Amino acid sequence: MSFYSNIVSVAVGGLFFLSCSSGKTGSLTVEMVDRPDVTVENVNYQGNRTPLKPLNFIKLPVGDVIPAGWVHEYLVLQKNGLTGKLGEISAWLEKNDNAWLKSGGEHGWEEVPYWLKGYGNLAYILKDTAMIAETMVWVNAALNSQQPNGYFGPENIRNGKRELWANMIMLWCLQSYYEYSKDQRVIDLMTRYFKWQLTVPDEDFLKDYWENSRGGDNLLSVYWLYNITGDSFLLDLARKIHRNTANWEDKSRLPNWHNVNIAQSFREPASYYMLSGDSVDLEASYNVHRLVRRVFGQVPGGMFGADENARLAYIDPRQGTETCGFVEQMASDEWMLRITGDPFWADHCENVAFNSYPAAVMPDFKALRYITSPNQVVSDSKNHHPGIDNNGPFLAMNPFSSRCCQHNHSQGWPYFAEHLVLASPDNGLAIALYSACEAKAKVGSKGVEVRLVEETNYPFEEAIRFTLHAPELVEFPLYLRIPSWCEGASVSVNGKDIRISPEANKYVRLQNLWKDGDRITLNLPMHLSVDRWAVNQNSASVNYGPLTFSLLIGEEYRKVKSDETAISDSKWQKGADANAWPTYEIYPETVWNYALLLPEDNLLKYIEVVRKEWPGDNFPFAIQNAPIRLKAKGRKVPSWTLDDTGLCDVLPPETVQKSDTLEDLTLIPMGAARLRISAFPVVGK
Repeated sequence: MSFYSNIVSVAVGGLFFLSCSSGKTGSLTVEMVDRPDVTVENVNYQGNRTPLKPLNFIKLPVGDVIPAGWVHEYLVLQKNGLTGKLGEISAWLEKNDNAWLKSGGEHGWEEVPYWLKGYGNLAYILKDTAMIAETMVWVNAALNSQQPNGYFGPENIRNGKRELWANMIMLWCLQSYYEYSKDQRVIDLMTRYFKWQLTVPDEDFLKDYWENSRGGDNLLSVYWLYNITGDSFLLDLARKIHRNTANWEDKSRLPNWHNVNIAQSFREPASYYMLSGDSVDLEASYNVHRLVRRVFGQVPGGMFGADENARLAYIDPRQGTETCGFVEQMASDEWMLRITGDPFWADHCENVAFNSYPAAVMPDFKALRYITSPNQVVSDSKNHHPGIDNNGPFLAMNPFSSRCCQHNHSQGWPYFAEHLVLASPDNGLAIALYSACEAKAKVGSKGVEVRLVEETNYPFEEAIRFTLHAPELVEFPLYLRIPSWCEGASVSVNGKDIRISPEANKYVRLQNLWKDGDRITLNLPMHLSVDRWAVNQNSASVNYGPLTFSLLIGEEYRKVKSDETAISDSKWQKGADANAWPTYEIYPETVWNYALLLPEDNLLKYIEVVRKEWPGDNFPFAIQNAPIRLKAKGRKVPSWTLDDTGLCDVLPPETVQKSDTLEDLTLIPMGAARLRISAFPVVGK
């Protein structure tokens, strides 16, 4: 069955047990499946109510999955860095005269909910009482802001109409809060607000730029409430939202080419498919994903070169993505995984999360940059327009690097952590994204609460170990994704190998009468591979399992004053100490203009994998900490230098003159390289 026929099959529903083999040992039944069984209904967690199409996976309530390992370390860095401290330094989060607080005001309309949807979830996951208290200041203000007609939040009037984009973000904050608290006020507010939305004439509804592009976020909130209350008027509203949202279903054109809009909004047709049941809607989301990457995404790291807006002819890997784009793409991938069950979306989420996103922030999470690219050899405060689409200092690591990314970055790792363990429709559990964590979940037909512990240093380790803790014997299925890049995966239960040949891009389904202390080990052998990017001078990128590698470039960090280098819409709170939040410019200390030696007869002949000890601080995404490195060889390309905009020039043609001297090179994981060459010119000998 082809990839595209899989899409159509999912659209018409049904159960897919396309087994390469299956087996049964005692109570254990093992099968390879394309998707979980969606013909049954989970009795422990609320999925989609009819007539909505069933979800393939159901997210556990926020706080029920607690990350460990490096993801936990990242969350702690967020708490102690920008995410946790923005309320003290960002003028947009200043409580005095804030648009989201009861007193009203002008500022913080978009920035408060952008920040809160990550900050609040981070607070619930870490169970941090001080952060939860701060979250409640804003949640209570939003809940108390509802007007008699049902509208809530600040009134941002555009062209005589209420602009609803910021409300869409705040709805997601309230939904997470409800998962955590079961506070009935959330249900009451959303019900009244959505009844108000139904009264707005179509000609006045979702017509402004941001809300029109991103109406899919509103749609998912309507489904969320419908699954709780079953109120039929919500389905009428869902149809209204879809017909008034930008058309993301055209096969060859997009409504706009803004990178965050694309990353965030391409899922809207697939979201509507859950109501329409029309496979055309589902296929449209796949099409947008392919379309933008076919033109602008012929680069490593899973994203596409749009800077802020994609431009024809600007397709080189030196074009980048907003930090907002990374986290919104991850969120979309997570949603597409839940909607479709397609392992492709887990693969893609990991690609962005492991390779593109980490380099967009400083290792201490106290500064970020607006634009990060697969090929980026300078990170300074200069204006590099028109090399990048934006006018201004958009490449430096500045804690105030554009007010959108400054606040919206917060969702990336908390949302990722929440999706590490999912519920399946058949009362089981599924692990599609891998990282160390601990989850409590109800399983089986009687809702027995179990604890599943996952131990691994993935993606820097091949072995993933699970231990089940259960108060009694309980039968349920466990789904484990086999990534598309993996050959020769193996599974063992309680030390005994399972006689089955796991297929890439499928799930191993382990149905068992499980007992306390049962152990499952999944081994995902990692191999070197090379991607060639034909439209970008046939350049090459090198992968090891899910990790893509970049040239190790010496990084010189220069501290500069953030209040002198920030872009124009960055604002400090009164009394905030700008000196405590410096900007860092990063410059190359070593040569970067190399072509990689990849002989045609054996591309990997001169590449060797070198493993180092796991970093003591549990943080692998820094140059000095990278636990996997590649030894390689290459030749300098003397003519490949900085261009007149101060960026690394576009990739040279294959025939460009290379140095006669063959040199040893070191490659490190792309996510650990804040300066990097990830798409290389190639030399054959």
